[in-house]
Amino acid sequence: MEFDYVIVGGGSGGATLAARLSADPAVTVCLVEAGGDGRGILVRAPAGTVAMLPGRPRINNYAYQTVPQPGLNGRRGYQPRGRCLGGSSAINAMLYVRGHRDDYDDWAQAGCAGWSFDEVLPYFKRAEGNERGESTLHGASGPLQVSEQQSPRPITEDFVRAAAECGIRRNDDFNGPEQEGAGLYQVTQFHGGARNGERCSAAAAYLHPAMTRPNLTVLTGTQALRVVLQDKRATGVEVLRGGTIEIIRAHREVALCGGAFNSPQLLMLSGIGDPAELGRHGIAVRHALPGVGQNLQDHTDFILAYASKDTDLFGIGAKAGLNLMKAILEWRKSGKGLVATPFAEGGAFIKSSPELPRPDLQLHFVIAITDDHARKLHMGFGFSCHVCVLRPKGRGDVRLDDANPLSAPRIDPRFLSEAEDMALLLQGVKKVREILRAPALQKYRHSELYTADAHTDEELTQQIRSRADTIYHPVGTCKMGVDAMAVVDPKLRVHGIENLRVVDASVMPTLIGGNTNAPTIMIAERASDWMRGPITFDRAVQDARAPATSPAPSALQGEEAGAAQSPTPAAARSGM
Repeated sequence: MEFDYVIVGGGSGGATLAARLSADPAVTVCLVEAGGDGRGILVRAPAGTVAMLPGRPRINNYAYQTVPQPGLNGRRGYQPRGRCLGGSSAINAMLYVRGHRDDYDDWAQAGCAGWSFDEVLPYFKRAEGNERGESTLHGASGPLQVSEQQSPRPITEDFVRAAAECGIRRNDDFNGPEQEGAGLYQVTQFHGGARNGERCSAAAAYLHPAMTRPNLTVLTGTQALRVVLQDKRATGVEVLRGGTIEIIRAHREVALCGGAFNSPQLLMLSGIGDPAELGRHGIAVRHALPGVGQNLQDHTDFILAYASKDTDLFGIGAKAGLNLMKAILEWRKSGKGLVATPFAEGGAFIKSSPELPRPDLQLHFVIAITDDHARKLHMGFGFSCHVCVLRPKGRGDVRLDDANPLSAPRIDPRFLSEAEDMALLLQGVKKVREILRAPALQKYRHSELYTADAHTDEELTQQIRSRADTIYHPVGTCKMGVDAMAVVDPKLRVHGIENLRVVDASVMPTLIGGNTNAPTIMIAERASDWMRGPITFDRAVQDARAPATSPAPSALQGEEAGAAQSPTPAAARSGM
């Protein structure tokens, strides 16, 4: 098979890129995805994440593990990653967060020309279909549906009030002029129409509506094995499909969109990386690039939780089961109710010190007891609050366990390896405990789990090292830049290799202060301009609104496309 563009990975980057490139009917595009189509009911129903996230069994989830982490008392961390069209946007909490504007200005100042906040903002807006409408900082016509939550629980508003009682002001837009404060998250969820209340993954927003295009081929259940190189030029991708190895040729470019773990792994399997690492596994060096797999950064996170007698929360047991059955019926009928929840309904961005120029801690308030990534369940009802360090000093890496493309990569985040990260997380834990013990949440509290008897810094530190882990934001392993350890240049082209780009969160040189899904989509929007040639933003909106059957650039406005393809709401949600 031969195409103009071959894209590896159908997650947030790949789904966006494939849709934007194939909007030009003069080119052919092939998207290769190891997982399924990302259309199942567990993906469409937001609360379905509780079934996919634990990885037991592995549903749309690679369910990776880290190597043992000294900073976590020798425990292996858990790294869920989406394995279907939509990638991690198909299994995440749907939170729409861009990060702080200074994060992008930092990239530009570090040598990534064109990546300042003012320069990336138009691409965030181009992607965004925010139900609040068009404004200076928001877009309303983009494919990615950004919604107010359908049915937030009353406790979430009380969490915001509890934060105010602890000196944290309310903020109704974490992507507005100021990030600091506490409030409810906006979510990537369909608002209005036949799909109201369904998850709007990157695939649902961009890719599924575009899959009727004759110039777009999407191959699911297809494992990429290596990038095919001719001298220093990428000419295709070798894949395993239906038990057969074949080569998919690319006349123009190959784009890797596998994310912070799989993109560096595929580069190394292709002979691109640190010669010492490749040599350990008997892989011939095709191009020495020592930064491949280095610079791994992630948000180290800790959870405080309370059992509660409030049955309006998400729980486990007979009463909770009855509530869920009623909620399923409500969601199938209207798209509202408990099934529409992102779980992490509220949150906050706070500063550990008032003189800081931007928040350095993020909170996620969850309407359930979350313990070990929902792999440890507690009977009854409860609530939790995560706190994570936004810009950790620690750096890890991604390496190979062996030369088998079907093996998981070797992931070492080196969590809490830096004393500064540990000290900051401890501060965050103390602040969260203050909020959860505030008067506004008194009626919900029954008993504090795990940390009730931890009073001193030493006791809290031990709790952190015993239970902290990721909150699912790995980046940086194919970092963008111009220094010796950079893997891609500021236009995401792999240094030293022609016609090969990386378009996913791995290119972020430093971790942004927030959730990483929206920034990854923005990165792909930018890459599509460089790969197909720039289009005006008026043209982009026109593309987005065109019907799926149009021969012109088409069908990227998620709600309209989804409504056109969906029957009645109840039929669309059947199977729940």
